[in-house]
Amino acid sequence: MIKGRRSTFAGLLLALVATPAFADGHSETAPVSNEKQTIMPEEEGARAFMEQFGFSEAVIHGDTVYLSGVIAGPATAEMTQEEAFEVTFQYIAGVLERAGSSWDDVIDITTYHVDIDASLLPLAEVKNRYVTAPFPAWTAIDVDRLFAPDGVVEIKVTARVSPAE
Repeated sequence: MIKGRRSTFAGLLLALVATPAFADGHSETAPVSNEKQTIMPEEEGARAFMEQFGFSEAVIHGDTVYLSGVIAGPATAEMTQEEAFEVTFQYIAGVLERAGSSWDDVIDITTYHVDIDASLLPLAEVKNRYVTAPFPAWTAIDVDRLFAPDGVVEIKVTARVSPAE
């Protein structure tokens, strides 16, 4: 008798673990294409740079959009660090839109900070204007430097393709 209860309990547990729970209320839909699509920059110089190093601005695979890291530079004399981050988040919004996604669809953000103490709060201020509940996962990592020597933060985003309405 106890053995039968354990089997039933194990089956229920497996069903709970194997069934995804969606906090935002979306449900799984029909299968999506497994073909990889790439998004490249519209600006010729940026496109040439990415082609030289062999990477895409974003890749769409199935219903997931993977953005390459976007580097936010230091604030200029005319703008604050927060305003510089705003420009970067607007740029990311444009890439997401071209990929059929939006900030509402972001599921994971990874940020790499040259000086996490100086950049985390102004970055969070801007991020919180674009990212609302249910919140994505976010990992912030302090690093020695970025590809661009004057870069302050690099932002890498993973999102889902916006559900059809």
